[in-house]
Amino acid sequence: MNIILLGPPGAGKGTQARRLVEERGMIQLSTGDMLREARTSGTELGKRVAAIMDAGELVTDEIVIGLIEERLEKDKGAGFIFDGFPRTLAQADALGDLLAKHHANLAAVIELRVDDDELVRRITARSTCAKCGEVYNDITRPIPEDGKCVVCGGTEFKRRADDNEESLRTRLMEYYKKTSPLIGYYYAKGKLHSVNGLNDIDRVAADIAAILD
Repeated sequence: MNIILLGPPGAGKGTQARRLVEERGMIQLSTGDMLREARTSGTELGKRVAAIMDAGELVTDEIVIGLIEERLEKDKGAGFIFDGFPRTLAQADALGDLLAKHHANLAAVIELRVDDDELVRRITARSTCAKCGEVYNDITRPIPEDGKCVVCGGTEFKRRADDNEESLRTRLMEYYKKTSPLIGYYYAKGKLHSVNGLNDIDRVAADIAAILD
């Protein structure tokens, strides 16, 4: 089973992807993670990625699709979660062609819907464990009273420099301009499902599970 998680920055895609990895054994394909891994992989494609990133240039869609294809071939038969890709209609077409080439299908596209003002309020209260990346929130999921991460026991927490209202609203506008057309694209294909991304983490996970089941 292959799925796409759609939603603006801070909607909870990464959190829900980790839940699906833990509970269903799926493989999360995050574009950022794949690029970082490729830089140190030593493969020909990885060397191209490293050269482009070291030059401060943007990695092309062709290269990202190549990295995804490597993972599809490496983990044949696994269920994949596409997180952060596709971002544009051209990428969506390319991903569709790639899945068809490998005789794989896209089971569902899950949109995490949010209210912008509430999202800004939540994200500006967000922090992560410096050791393992577990996400906490002053409003919805505070750091434990003992000051230790529930996952790894780490005691250092950090906030992203761009988790402020001005930066977040800029990122939201960029998302809506580039990525929101995918909602109509996948609706037309009968693949789109929407859940309220501002519900608590367990409720969102339950709604996603109901769709996949």
